[in-house]
Amino acid sequence: QVQLVESGGGLVQPGGSLRVSCAASTLTFSQNVMAWYRQVPGKEREMIATIGPLPSANIWYATSVKGRFTISRDNVKNELYLQMNSLNPEDTAVYYCNRRPNYPSWGQGTLVTVSS
Repeated sequence: QVQLVESGGGLVQPGGSLRVSCAASTLTFSQNVMAWYRQVPGKEREMIATIGPLPSANIWYATSVKGRFTISRDNVKNELYLQMNSLNPEDTAVYYCNRRPNYPSWGQGTLVTVSS
């Protein structure tokens, strides 16, 4: 069973930056489209960015994060990253990674709180 471990969340002030990471325990990581999602309590999980198997290729962003967030990957380390800049309180959420299509199990996520 693939394990996804997100890390790097924390408390940041509005306008600040943060980078979250995802480590995937799979030998096929470099073959997979990967994605970042976020979820606010009481709301559905929202997909915010995707990246194709090759680094810097076939990248998509949700309108809500486009121009502020950057998705990237390291296929040697089997890691996925999300650089988040110009954060605002509406970005407060638990951030998750997964493959597209999704693996059945999700990681625990990493909480990002944007507050002064």
